[in-house]
Amino acid sequence: MIDINQIELLRGGKPLLDHADLRINPGEKMALVGANGSGKSSLFALLLGKLSLDGGNISIPSDWRVVHMAQELEASERTALDYVLDGHLRFRQLEAQLANAKDDHQLATLHASLDDLRAWELPSVAERLLQGLGFELEDHQRTVSDFSGGWQIRLNLAQALMCPSELLLLDEPTNHLDLDASLWLEQWLQRYRGTLLLVSHDRDFIDSVCDGVVHLEHHKLFRYSGNYSAFERQRGEKLAQQQQAFEKQQVEIAHMQKFVARFKAKASKAKQAQSRVKALERMELIAPAHVDSPFHFRFPEPGRMSDPLLSIKQGVLGYDKTVLQNISLNIHPGSRLALLGANGQGKSTLVKTLAGEIALLQGDRTEGEHLHIGYFSQHQMEALDMQASPIVQLQRKKPRATEREIRSFLGSFNFRGSQAEDGIKHFSGGEKARLALALVVWQQPNLLLLDEPTNHLDLDMCHALTVALQ
Repeated sequence: MIDINQIELLRGGKPLLDHADLRINPGEKMALVGANGSGKSSLFALLLGKLSLDGGNISIPSDWRVVHMAQELEASERTALDYVLDGHLRFRQLEAQLANAKDDHQLATLHASLDDLRAWELPSVAERLLQGLGFELEDHQRTVSDFSGGWQIRLNLAQALMCPSELLLLDEPTNHLDLDASLWLEQWLQRYRGTLLLVSHDRDFIDSVCDGVVHLEHHKLFRYSGNYSAFERQRGEKLAQQQQAFEKQQVEIAHMQKFVARFKAKASKAKQAQSRVKALERMELIAPAHVDSPFHFRFPEPGRMSDPLLSIKQGVLGYDKTVLQNISLNIHPGSRLALLGANGQGKSTLVKTLAGEIALLQGDRTEGEHLHIGYFSQHQMEALDMQASPIVQLQRKKPRATEREIRSFLGSFNFRGSQAEDGIKHFSGGEKARLALALVVWQQPNLLLLDEPTNHLDLDMCHALTVALQ
């Protein structure tokens, strides 16, 4: 089992985890949830031995193989199939030893070890992983560097799934997956026999895969049984009880403070008053329950609009080669359109063309007189200025806005105090994504184009975005 005992982890001198405890039993599938910046990725790094604790200890069985899905991939000339097979470290190790074997006895021993691994089946296993994650058969022999970033992340996922493990750590595995690949991954993880720790923003995915939830809150690790829907119910009950306890305690504190104020000057009552002062100091104050999300924002009403806002006639879309053709569409005020399709079918190409980021290869694109586009792309975070504060970045978009307006708006996205005033280079990926979304909303668009907007956002923020869009 995984035994986390009284761990402490500091970030920038402030506690990220403070005397946190957790126990996870073999074979359990646990979702790790919490606000962006609460320490989910840091906990993964601790389990992988990539971060050092500031206190406490973590115990993982020494014979457990721990596998983590990498979020980045270096350029490689390996084929996709070979790259996925590289995930099976023992297989590759035996292959290398076989190539350097010196005598018949060593050869026989190595072949026996490969037979124990059923090595002859492993290429077929790798092919099934690639197929399940949406790769065509002809993709298997393409080099890794030929694929776009999103497809390379899929290769990282396939490589992690290829590696036999007792503990599997997956951080946002459904990012860059289409619906078919997400469903396939759900089914694969349901069959997985090891212990799973999963970070995901997709509550339906968590509900399908996980039998427990670990919530990072107030620098602690709180464990809940059941899937995410069960966690919401249990936490709601806990918060309601906490609020009742808080209100009861406030009455008790007020009574004690009244006694202290009334009798501390009287010699006959001074000792009793002093004991109540000490009791107040010792009492662990129960924080008032904040049931609501910290995010409360709306899309401001746009100004004037033309109808249609945007139209394309007989469009041919693509880059150097055609991706989509014979595209004709009109976008009217109030329309709500979802773009569905497998990866590589042209969804992002269409959105970029609508946003005016890439030109039509053929055809006509006509903008309405009052068109004002707000575009959130998968790479929106790369356009942020890492040295500038959120306040400065919003000021650049609307120089006439007052500081009070800017601070109030940023507060609705839970950027307050020093977070709003300092540069963002230390922001987590989720915090950067939230700021990028805030910049889009701030510009008051009348046509909103969202390409995978929930990637990197935590579940509270996803819920707030859903409400704002509604």
